[in-house]
Amino acid sequence: MGSYTPAQRFAAEFIGTALLLATVVGSGIMGAKLSGGNGALALLGNTLPTGAILIVLITLMAPVSGAHFNPAVSAVFWLRGEIGYRLAALYVLAQLCGALAGVAVAHAMFDQPLLQTATTVRAGAGLLFAEAVATFGLILTILGTLRSKPEAVAVSVGLYITAAYWFTASTSFANPAVTIARAFSDTFAGIRPSDAAPFIVAQLAGAAVALLVVGWLFRADNARHTTAPAE
Repeated sequence: MGSYTPAQRFAAEFIGTALLLATVVGSGIMGAKLSGGNGALALLGNTLPTGAILIVLITLMAPVSGAHFNPAVSAVFWLRGEIGYRLAALYVLAQLCGALAGVAVAHAMFDQPLLQTATTVRAGAGLLFAEAVATFGLILTILGTLRSKPEAVAVSVGLYITAAYWFTASTSFANPAVTIARAFSDTFAGIRPSDAAPFIVAQLAGAAVALLVVGWLFRADNARHTTAPAE
């Protein structure tokens, strides 16, 4: 990431997460307005901008901060020893602040109250399992692509989230900061505050499982095999 200062890295995580949430919430509002009540069209209108902005933001901010935009991702990189705990904590703070700012920006653009309380119910074992699966896949995508083709991380993450919006029952929040911020938006993208905490627990569980799987899956067997001497 070069010799960027903590302030620059904080700013990159704040701005990136803010723009991500402005896109998630703003495209959700726009999709709901233009879909004529068709939920599938509204979801599609929410999905494509989210996947697209992730490609842009990761490409833009990766050289500065690594472009985490997600406390689960920062926690994984801390557990892997790739960033220190102080930087991880700084990132999480930036992500939470940026996420809330992004929601407020989206609301302001559509002439809505800046901070709201969501009423959309997102509860049930299936949705929680879906969040664990969504986050597992996201961490697997990031770490696996970093290992095999680092320059493709932005596209891989954008495509994964685009797919996960549709193959997961929860529409793939896969991000504690996103979950918290969406609890303050009573729009298409919202989540009832009482449902947010179980989502976050499921996301962290999925990230932890992914970390364990990646540690095994991509560990090469470097043991030397010797051939027994012929008699």
